[in-house]
Amino acid sequence: MSMFRSRRTLIVLALLFVGGPTAWLLARPADDGGAALVATVKQGDFSVIVTTAGELRASSAVNIQGPAEMQRAGAFQVKIAQLVPEGTLVKEGDFVAELDRSALAQRMQETTLAVQKAEAVNEQAMLDSTLNLSKAREEMRTMELALEEKRLAKEQAVYEAPTVKRQAEIDLEKAERALAQAKVDYKTKVEQAQAKMREVGADLQRQKNQLEVVQQVMAGFTIKAPAPGMVIYQKEWNGKKRAVGSQVSPWEPTVATLPDLTKMESITYVNEIDIKKVAVGQPVRISLDSDPTKQLTGKVMQVANVGEQRPNSDAKVFEVKVLVANADTTLRPGMTTGNAIETTVLKNVLSVPLEAVTSIDDVPYVFKRSGARVVRQEVETGAMNDNEVVILKGVEAGETVLLVPPADAAKLDPVRLPGSTRGMATKAGDSSTAARTLSK
Repeated sequence: MSMFRSRRTLIVLALLFVGGPTAWLLARPADDGGAALVATVKQGDFSVIVTTAGELRASSAVNIQGPAEMQRAGAFQVKIAQLVPEGTLVKEGDFVAELDRSALAQRMQETTLAVQKAEAVNEQAMLDSTLNLSKAREEMRTMELALEEKRLAKEQAVYEAPTVKRQAEIDLEKAERALAQAKVDYKTKVEQAQAKMREVGADLQRQKNQLEVVQQVMAGFTIKAPAPGMVIYQKEWNGKKRAVGSQVSPWEPTVATLPDLTKMESITYVNEIDIKKVAVGQPVRISLDSDPTKQLTGKVMQVANVGEQRPNSDAKVFEVKVLVANADTTLRPGMTTGNAIETTVLKNVLSVPLEAVTSIDDVPYVFKRSGARVVRQEVETGAMNDNEVVILKGVEAGETVLLVPPADAAKLDPVRLPGSTRGMATKAGDSSTAARTLSK
């Protein structure tokens, strides 16, 4: 009896071993050509999001600049010799940077020599004028004495012969005329001396003004904070921040900024394909790479009208400014942000994953389950975002669609939308073209 029970147990186990897999094979659904991944048609609000990376900066800031008269002083490219660390909190008047003074050392020497030369010329002109006018005055004094002699001679010639008397009168007239002419010449010489002094004086003043400019610029090479705040260094044309050895010029005098940390904005760049979707006033969700758990809100404040080409990029992009709505003391200029710009919101629409829509002969289809079989259903698509696409016609909410077309996708008879003429002009021989998944 015991042996019979053991044999029956072995038979039952053998049947279970063979029949279990067979039953599973018979019970499993029909093969969908490897399309094991499915999704459900969703109904609800649909958002079109443009996602970009950005960088925080203050909406307003006080610039810390080099000397204003660098060009007049002849300092066109000046190296930064010393800088305080970025992020340093400074008060008004605190040291920020030092520029290399050797760039103006020779200019200072040349200007000093020019001033000394102009002073010497001015002094020489003054001495010449003094000497010439002194001689002219002495000559007029001699003429006055000669005139007096001629007057006495005329008086003494009253009793002389008429010819002697007439000669005395002529001599007196000549003396008077010579003195009058000498006085006129003296006034001219004075005016000449004054003009000469103005000329050399103007040149001297010009050289002194130039020396003063050079001295002021040299003194301004020690750059101090114009206001309290946190020092953030200015970026150069290549995107790198100012550092020791960087060049400061009259055209790019800003060394650093003191940003207003209470008003921040994210500067981002949108490619030319998506820029037409972006407009001022659109809401933006902002995340921080340094703290992914922190979520901020903002809105688009400005969209550039002209595209540009950023360094190390071949694509044209447009600058977009996003104002951060939340005041947060932990935000710092230069932080990297993720910006999700909500460009469109559609209410109560149907949507499926992008992978669920396939194009065959330029006609969009979805492969949806209808009972135990798969149907190739033509659809009409609408707006799309990074992950999903809106379906206007062809499916209903809750239906199941395949994310991977079955192996015989092109051979399935399509279910066309009423009145659809898309793809009708395609040649019959092209109907077996391999399915192409819609791209964004």
